[in-house]
Amino acid sequence: MSPGISALFFYLCAAKIDSSIFKKMRGCARKKEVFHCFRNSCLSNSLLWVSNFQTSNFKLQTLTRTLMPLQCGIVGLPNVGKSTLFNALTNAKALAANYPFATKDPNVGIITVPDPRLDKLTEIVVPQRTQPTTVEIVDIAGLIKGASKGEGLGNQFLANIREVDAIVHVVRCFDDDNVVHVDGSVNPVRDKEIIDLELSFKDLETVEKRMDKTARAARMGSKEDQKALETLTTVKAHLETGRVVRELLANLDEDAKILISRDLALLTAKPVLYVCNVDEGSIEKGNAHTERFRASVAAENAEVINICAGIEAQITEMESAEERQEFTEMMGLDEPGVNKVIRAAYKLLNLITYFTAGVKEVRAWTVRNGAKAPEAAGVIHSDFEKGFIRAEVIKYNDYVTLGSEAKVKEAGKMAVEGKEYVVTDGDIMHFRFNV
Repeated sequence: MSPGISALFFYLCAAKIDSSIFKKMRGCARKKEVFHCFRNSCLSNSLLWVSNFQTSNFKLQTLTRTLMPLQCGIVGLPNVGKSTLFNALTNAKALAANYPFATKDPNVGIITVPDPRLDKLTEIVVPQRTQPTTVEIVDIAGLIKGASKGEGLGNQFLANIREVDAIVHVVRCFDDDNVVHVDGSVNPVRDKEIIDLELSFKDLETVEKRMDKTARAARMGSKEDQKALETLTTVKAHLETGRVVRELLANLDEDAKILISRDLALLTAKPVLYVCNVDEGSIEKGNAHTERFRASVAAENAEVINICAGIEAQITEMESAEERQEFTEMMGLDEPGVNKVIRAAYKLLNLITYFTAGVKEVRAWTVRNGAKAPEAAGVIHSDFEKGFIRAEVIKYNDYVTLGSEAKVKEAGKMAVEGKEYVVTDGDIMHFRFNV
């Protein structure tokens, strides 16, 4: 049994999972996809329950909840403003220093996701408490040229990146002689290419190692391995051109995507959000640096956000909400830039929010985009999923327009949905269950 699968069984043992689950999982233990798939289901603090195995090919068909939350990792060259941004996002006060490798170990922050819809529901319902949803952000130490060969703290950094599910890539787009640049000048296009190249080198190494194993199995007549070898050959050729794997994903079938993103966990296959750290005068319209950078990533169809990490740091250091709001408006911003980064990171992880609304609590809950009603119910409690009967669903706009659950019912706007209902972002839900 592989180390990854052994670790999986360790967690299951610690949680006292039913022995029947072990038997099913052991039947699939020779497929590493079983382990790597855990981080690609919806966010919850509960344990994962697995069902619908195909015994013919041991493929995992249904994943409903995960052992660990999904994470975004902040990456970039040293001194581009990563840790300053992380501090602004989390108020965790990670070491922000004007020299390379100020961050050696990844700092992890659990960040509240700002959502005006939750505020509006709180205003209408006036509950005893309000509970927002969260997302995890990891501040990973700065990469440099040669990281794929272990330069700087390369091996450690790359391992940290492999563990996250999406990447927030910070590039420096401001000029300041007092802040040193590891390569001597400000050039965000070059900086991005350095990061991409180092990650691509590591991916190429990963692919080549897997190709050796897969080729041997393919020669034995395994059709599954023959198909995997074709995918690996395509990916290898793509990487050798200096391009990132995520550009290739749209042209691959689902099995190939699982191999690349889940099993191999290729670094350049991870979804990415670009954050341009600019000077105070360039937040709204950008500058020459941001224009060149946006042009260079246009083909990736990735979101690009301008923020000034220095301003964000000042905002978070203010004592009261009134002071923060006044300062934000004085700087000409409609909201702190970190709010945009957090929401974009949440979206990047393919997560959506549904709400529960009652006099005791108004709460935001996180599920993966595409989750069905029983899966969403299971985020609250496993019994809700196990004994799911139906979901009573109100659309957010209907709730806000009509002003209360009672008026929504009177207007016939509450829907009763079954097990196949796909949750929509913003749904207000109440679950009926029986265990």
